Amino acid sequence: MGLALLVFGGKVFVDGAVGVALGAGMSERLVGLTTVAVGTSLPELATSLIAALRGHSAIAVGNVVGSNIFNVLIILGGAALVRPLAGSPDAMAVDLITLGALTAFAAIAMRTERILRRAEGAALLAMYAAFLVALVLAG
Repeated sequence: MGLALLVFGGKVFVDGAVGVALGAGMSERLVGLTTVAVGTSLPELATSLIAALRGHSAIAVGNVVGSNIFNVLIILGGAALVRPLAGSPDAMAVDLITLGALTAFAAIAMRTERILRRAEGAALLAMYAAFLVALVLAG
């Protein structure tokens, strides 16, 4: 029952987000990279924040890393099994370069002392904000 409600809720959320965004003149790509990505990541954010507040930093980091690996391999792979996914490397170049750069930054920050400090967290948030601004400006 929970899975059925999750699937139904996901469909309603995506359809609603796409409808509102397209009505506002946003592209589907921009909707996916902003509204849908943030909306589906809120449970992960809550889990990681609670884990960090309770001193379980390994859970917080594991949640983020595990979720991203799961999303790339299982979600993307599963979606491609249902229907082939088309994407132009040229259209995704900035996205993929940003993904690689932020992943490298986070890996280097965690490797130095295995601690992600507030300044590094703030830098990651600022880089995400800059990425969003660049997306909106690019259309």
